[in-house]
Amino acid sequence: MRLGLIGFGNIGTALLGLIAEGAPLDHLTVLVRPGAADAARSRLDGELKGAARSHALVSDAAGLLADRPDLVVECAGHSAAEAHAPAVLRAGIDVVLVSTGALADPALEAALKAAAAEGGARLILPAGAVGAIDLLSALGAGGGLEVRYRGIKPPAAWAGTPAAEILDLASLAEPAIFFTGNAREAATAYPKNANVAATLALAGAGFEATRVELMADPSAPGNVHEYSVVSPIANYTIRIENKPSSGNAKTSATTIYSVLREIRNRLGPVAI
Repeated sequence: MRLGLIGFGNIGTALLGLIAEGAPLDHLTVLVRPGAADAARSRLDGELKGAARSHALVSDAAGLLADRPDLVVECAGHSAAEAHAPAVLRAGIDVVLVSTGALADPALEAALKAAAAEGGARLILPAGAVGAIDLLSALGAGGGLEVRYRGIKPPAAWAGTPAAEILDLASLAEPAIFFTGNAREAATAYPKNANVAATLALAGAGFEATRVELMADPSAPGNVHEYSVVSPIANYTIRIENKPSSGNAKTSATTIYSVLREIRNRLGPVAI
């Protein structure tokens, strides 16, 4: 496989580390921010050398497309999704969008869908840190969904977000809910922490109908995602206690494995 990667932060480098443990990619093209190429090249030539037989670094979508990737993974945040994903989709190349919260912007959601339709490509939304998305999406066809989600993370995972203006995160001694609203509001206000809320909304009842609570809890065992679904077809409740990724407390390690699953499903004779 010739893989394109938009972003070389915690998710991207951890993903490549997992790929390096198995069969290498035929070619890897990484789109990095201006000024970040030297550091990225050092890592690709060093501990990540086993991820691909060859690699290239580019700074824009044109450079990425020139390397003819079979699949592109975006893992660089909302602004990168807006800047680069439309051109890739219009070129007929599928994009795995890790920053699902970016679709809380109706204009961007429409632009990405239009670009995918124009290019005959697919915008793939991985399950990320949450589970049973296949069931939620299936139940959505029956209508009448009620979806409630609660995201619970240790106080440190909410640092640098609006939660820090509401709570004294450093001295928090007990669980505290600091946000209640819908999934669009959550994904917009907490773009690095509420991708799960957006994924649930897109799979199920929609952004406005998906109710969200966000909580800081000093006793949280990791990044915890709880949600319940009520529908005419089936009801279920799920709780997932994710370990944070080693490089970023805001990101659950399962998010990285979810993207790896998307890649493996492209490579193997069976997709599951």
